[in-house]
Amino acid sequence: MFSLKNKIALVIGGAGKIGFEISCAMAAQGAKVYVASRSVKLDSAISDIFSQLDIESIEMDASKEVDVNRAVEQIGLNYGAIDILVNSSAWRPLTKFMDDSIENWENSMKVNSSAIFVPLRIIGRQMAAKGNGSIINISSIYGICAPPMSIYEDCDFETEPDYPFLKAGCIGISKYFSSYFAQKSVRVNVIAPGGVSNNQPEAFTRRYNERVPMKRMATAKDIAGAAVFLASDESSYVTGIVLPVDGGWSAI
Repeated sequence: MFSLKNKIALVIGGAGKIGFEISCAMAAQGAKVYVASRSVKLDSAISDIFSQLDIESIEMDASKEVDVNRAVEQIGLNYGAIDILVNSSAWRPLTKFMDDSIENWENSMKVNSSAIFVPLRIIGRQMAAKGNGSIINISSIYGICAPPMSIYEDCDFETEPDYPFLKAGCIGISKYFSSYFAQKSVRVNVIAPGGVSNNQPEAFTRRYNERVPMKRMATAKDIAGAAVFLASDESSYVTGIVLPVDGGWSAI
């Protein structure tokens, strides 16, 4: 079960913390994986692991139609049509959080929303033409519910206001495309991860763990298993869902 043998996967943002584990997990299940990012210059440790798993990197700005078309054409010439699309990209320019500029807000809206819509439309249509495919968009629990601001007390960071806006929008457009492509057996689903452990301050981690029923933050590998399920034929009748992988955060 959950084999991805003979499937071609494109993971946008596949060198990031979550995208990396998804890319490795899909390759381990037999998929030919392409990792797309704005730059093909990867960290040497990541590059070494990708080479061992026969994962190829491809330069692509997911917000630009010409880049996505070029990447799809290149993959098609080398291996064939894409079977699995994972969108795990994120650009977070609002480093001053609520005090950042309207210009950064507008740039975030333009780039991040296009980076979801452009690949969805181009690759979704290609999948529809061949009559199958699985698209997985990575949202967040903050696309479902508001962050409790108390967990950020005494920390030098918080959640940017554009982040929940975009992650909720990711869910909305995924549901739209799941309906749009359903009759062509193209499935579109969403994973909504909880907070992923990434060397956050001890006080933040403690407060977060107190809030989540399973009493720990997620690891990137926790997300990868859900992605493999949604990519595989075992989820062939699953489309339009939002799957929280959050240790029970959204259940309370």
